[in-house]
Amino acid sequence: MIESDRLAHVSRWRHLPLAEKTLFSLGLLALAMALPPWPGAALVLAVASAAALVSGVGIRSWLGLMAGPVAFVLTGAATLLIQVSGDGIGLADDGGRAALALVLRAMAAVAGLLLLTVTTPLAELTQGLRRIGLPAELAELALATYRFIFILLETARRMHASQVARLGGDGWRRRIRSLGLLVAALMPRALDQARRLEVGLQARGYDGSLPTLVERKPARPMHVAGIVALLGMLAGSALWM
Repeated sequence: MIESDRLAHVSRWRHLPLAEKTLFSLGLLALAMALPPWPGAALVLAVASAAALVSGVGIRSWLGLMAGPVAFVLTGAATLLIQVSGDGIGLADDGGRAALALVLRAMAAVAGLLLLTVTTPLAELTQGLRRIGLPAELAELALATYRFIFILLETARRMHASQVARLGGDGWRRRIRSLGLLVAALMPRALDQARRLEVGLQARGYDGSLPTLVERKPARPMHVAGIVALLGMLAGSALWM
C-alpha cells in the first residue's frame, strides 16, 4: 500500500467532515501562495507540519513524503541560485533570496496539499468531488488509475523478489541488467493483470461504477468558524511580522 494512503486510513482525522479538512488544507495552500515567502510561507509550512503530526503522522513518515517534492523543488531553485554571464558562472546577484523564496513557498504549498492526502482516503475525496459536480466517468477513471498503481507496485515487487532469488542482485552489473529486464517486462505483465481485473469485474456485473461506502458528514459551523479564524490569525501574524 502507498504510504500516504496507509496513513490516511489510520489517521486520527479520518472521520472528520471532508469539508472541514478541505477548507483547512486549501486555506493553507492559498496562504502559501498569497503571503510573502518569509515569514508567511514558513509559518504555513510549520502549521501544516504540526497539524500532520497531530493527526497521527509520524515525523519520519512526514519527512519521507516531503522528500520527493522537496528534491524536485530544489532542482528548480538551483536555476535561480546560479547565474551565467560573460564573466563565467557564479551566484545570483540577490545572494540566493529568490531561490530561498521559491523553496519556502513551494514547500508550504506541498505541505498544505499533503495534509489533506494523509488524512483523507482517495475514495472519500472522489465522493466529495462527485458531490460538487465532478462527472462520474472522471471519478471512476481516477479510481481505476489509482488501483492500477497498486498493480504496478505489486508486480514490480514480485519480479524483483524473483530476480533476487536467482542472484540477480549479485554485483552492480547484474543489478543494472536485472533492472533493465524488470522495466522491460513490467508494463506488459501489469497490463495483463489489469485486463484480468477488468474481466473479473465484468463477470460480476460491473456497470461502469464502483460504489464505495463513505459516510457523509456535514461540516460543523463552529469548527468552520474556528478554521477560518485560525487561517485569519496566521495571515495576520505573517503580515504583522
